[in-house]
Amino acid sequence: MPIIESTYKAPYFFRNGHVSTIYSGLIRRVNGIEQTRERIILPDDDFLDLDWSYTEQKSDKLIIILHGLEGNGQRPYITGVAKLFNNNKFDAVCVNFRGCSGEDNFQYRSYHSGATEDLEAVINHILKTTTYSEISINGFSLGGNMLLKYLGERHNIPNEIKAGIAVSVPCDLYGSCQELHKVKNFAYHQNFKNYLVRRLRRKQKLHADKLSVEAIKSIKTLKDFDDVYTSKAHGFKDALDYYSQCSSLQFLPTIKTPTLILNALNDSFLSPECYPVKEAKQNAQLFLEMPKYGGHVGFHLYGKSYYNEKRALEFVLENS
Repeated sequence: MPIIESTYKAPYFFRNGHVSTIYSGLIRRVNGIEQTRERIILPDDDFLDLDWSYTEQKSDKLIIILHGLEGNGQRPYITGVAKLFNNNKFDAVCVNFRGCSGEDNFQYRSYHSGATEDLEAVINHILKTTTYSEISINGFSLGGNMLLKYLGERHNIPNEIKAGIAVSVPCDLYGSCQELHKVKNFAYHQNFKNYLVRRLRRKQKLHADKLSVEAIKSIKTLKDFDDVYTSKAHGFKDALDYYSQCSSLQFLPTIKTPTLILNALNDSFLSPECYPVKEAKQNAQLFLEMPKYGGHVGFHLYGKSYYNEKRALEFVLENS
C-alpha cells in the first residue's frame, strides 16, 4: 500500500525524541482502569499472566496488547490502549511475557522478540475459552516485532483476527541493537541491561547447571546478554543468529492480515532498516506510517490518550 501520511502533530516540548520517550516511560500515568488477572499454563508447563479489563457492556470484540522489553501489563503505554478500547466497546487483555508479571517464570527460558509460540498459545486459549468474533493485536517494540513475525510466518491465522498494529517496532533486530549501543542511547542501554542482568542473577540461582556466575559477570552490553543468555536459552547459535531468525522484516511480505506499522522518524532505537518502505509498498495489507515525531512509544497528545492509541482504534474500526 502507499505509505500513510501521518497527521500526528507533537506538542512543541515533545518534538524532542528523548523527551517524549522518557516522559512516556517514566512520568505518564493512566488512571481509572481495573484489571483482573488470569494465569494460563503453557505447553512446557511454564505460565503466562494475562491482565483483563472490560467494557461496560458485554462485547464480542477484543484487543490483545503486547508490551516491550522488560515491560508488563501495567505500563502506561499498555493501559492507555486498554482504557481507550474499553471506552469504545472493546474488552482488552494485556499479556505479561514470561517472568514479567512480578513473579519469575518456572523454566530456564524466558521471553524474546521472536517467541511467537507464546503469542499463539494466548490466542488459542482465548479462542477456546471465549466467544470473541473480532480480535485485534497491538504490539509495542519487542512485542510489535513478535506480532509482525507471527502474522507473517503462519499460514493459518485464525479468522477472528482482524487487524494488527505494531508501534515503535525494531523490524531489524540487529540494526536496532547497533543503535542501542551508540552513545546517544547510553542511558537507555544501561537501564535495559541492568534490569535484564538483575533478573538473570535470580534465574541463575535456580538453574546453576545451565548458567554460571562468571558468565553473567561477562555481560557488558545488551548484545553480550543475547550471546550469553537469550540465544542459548532459546535454541539459537548466538546473538546474531537470534537477530537473523527473529527479525520481523523478512516476514512482512507474507502478512495477509491488515497491519499498521507506526514508527517515528526520531525514534533513537530504530535503524534505517526498521522503516520498511519497500515492503509496505509491495504488500496491500501492510500500512506504514512514519510521523516526524514520537520518539520510542512517545506519541504524546494534549488530553488523556496518545496518538498511537487513537490510531490503533481507528485502524481496528476500519478493518472490522
